[in-house]
Amino acid sequence: MLTIDQLNANPLPFARLMGLRLVSVSKDEVVAELKVRDDLCTAPMQILHGGAAMALADTVGGVATFLNLPEGAKGTTTIESKTNFLAAAEVGTTVRAITTPVHRGAKTQVWQTRITREDGKLLALVTQTQMVL
Repeated sequence: MLTIDQLNANPLPFARLMGLRLVSVSKDEVVAELKVRDDLCTAPMQILHGGAAMALADTVGGVATFLNLPEGAKGTTTIESKTNFLAAAEVGTTVRAITTPVHRGAKTQVWQTRITREDGKLLALVTQTQMVL
């Protein structure tokens, strides 16, 4: 299994562009943080863009699936994602995404990601299905 240092040293290109940092990784949970920057926000409100939150969740779900791929699998891709937005995160804050498994099958995996603010407030709840390739 890849270590967190290896994953952070060579992140997915879009994760690197966003500034995503993996905090911890295991087969049962992936945790990442993202600093809310101006270029990740909606204007003029200066709050985290919904697409950035969804990309954060998609990335941790993809990493979690990758860590759980059955032997012989070539990779993973997202085939469905649903997001409930519950609160906002202002520019300058750091958000945390924690993903845990709902289902880990041979052909699909389902992950639920909770995105929270520094104060613990739930910002978004994301459920996604990853197809095993």
